[in-house]
Amino acid sequence: MLIPKEVEAALAAETVRDDFIPASGYISPAFQQLEYERMWNKVWQVACREEEIPKVGDYVTYEIGNQSFIVVRTAPDTIKSYYNVCLHRGRRLTANCGHAAKFHCNYHGWQWNLDGSIARVLDREDWHGCSSMNDDDLHLRETRCETWEGFVFINMDMNAEPLIQYLGAAAEALTPYEYGKMRFRFYATFRLPCNWKVAPEAFEEGYHVAATHPQVLEFMGDDYTRSYAHGKHGMFMYPYERAPFGQPSPRLNKPPRDLREGIIGHFDQLTRQLPVVLYTQRDAAAARRLMTEASADESFASVIGKTLQFQREAALAEGAGWPDLTPEQMARAGADWLVFPNLVTLPYPDGVIVYRSRPDGDNPDSCIYDVWGLQRYSPGSEPAITRHQFMGKEDWRGVGEVSIILDQDFKNMEQVQIGMKSFGFPGNRPNPVQELAIVNKHRVLREEYLFRSDRIDAVNLA
Repeated sequence: MLIPKEVEAALAAETVRDDFIPASGYISPAFQQLEYERMWNKVWQVACREEEIPKVGDYVTYEIGNQSFIVVRTAPDTIKSYYNVCLHRGRRLTANCGHAAKFHCNYHGWQWNLDGSIARVLDREDWHGCSSMNDDDLHLRETRCETWEGFVFINMDMNAEPLIQYLGAAAEALTPYEYGKMRFRFYATFRLPCNWKVAPEAFEEGYHVAATHPQVLEFMGDDYTRSYAHGKHGMFMYPYERAPFGQPSPRLNKPPRDLREGIIGHFDQLTRQLPVVLYTQRDAAAARRLMTEASADESFASVIGKTLQFQREAALAEGAGWPDLTPEQMARAGADWLVFPNLVTLPYPDGVIVYRSRPDGDNPDSCIYDVWGLQRYSPGSEPAITRHQFMGKEDWRGVGEVSIILDQDFKNMEQVQIGMKSFGFPGNRPNPVQELAIVNKHRVLREEYLFRSDRIDAVNLA
């Protein structure tokens, strides 16, 4: 797609403020094309989890736009990523996930070893005397590939900064939760009727909870949030300044309750309404010990401390382990992190939610959205990975059978994408206090990747 210079210049002239995000970033095909050309090929992005490829020869096919990659375990301690393309005629070599001793092209039978070296060219002598046909020329093209806490990241930019440096404050805050010791308990992929940025933004702020998930206010405590930018990334937290976790939200104007009942109610509600991610059934069961092993007049610090103690004891009793987290580390991690550009995670010691969003081809009104639930298991008790696929245009509407909360969020996404095309909508009016992480994402996207000053100058000179 050739983007007219005047269109690019108009997009570059738009401004992101703490209280404004232009609508074009969500609905413009030209904007999405620029993302492919200038952002997706420069950022670290999660391709899979290490447990998806536990054995040598196991691979996952990861796709973003028109680019496809083979992420494969080439040795017990080595994972590599290759462009998923036969160097003869361009056919894709793999699809989905599987196991291979060699990568085989079904068109003309060329083969590659797991280390990317050429294994067979049918009738190779026919190329005698031709240039660019030695083994180095025919090696599968690689991308950068690094791991962090069980996640396998790739980057098409071979000169990219190291992954841990890219992750920065996000890694510092989340590493203590030991994501690398968790395993899948839920894996679902949806095709959603919205832009790839709209979908995760339903989980990048807590400002929407009061209106979208009013049922959780009963045990939420103070649902007012603070949002922060950390370099490319962002997060939000609950300060609980007006009411502690477990009490009714101040928005409900209800009297305080027995804190023990409120905390138990919160875990019971979330394991029912968001049953496949975040809290485990083990967490909910352990919290019920509060009614017999804590008193109604104990302080919030004491009751929440006992809650975590009981949950820790339950996990250790099952051999699942528990992270050595301090209260300061949990406070620093907050409730939710956005890892730029497309990964969102909500951490908890026994389990976490991970959301991954990608554009769906050239259509800015559609995206591919992964919902992952990870939790701790005793060694050998991890369930087999089952990938649920909801890829039809209307399949996402069935998510209510799995989760009331996801159903509420997904319905918003559809209506947001439709609404942003209105002639009466110039752009988002984000909350400068509670949605700053979202604003920061758009600012980074535009200023560091799409419309850097050197690119803008090039457009103006053209």
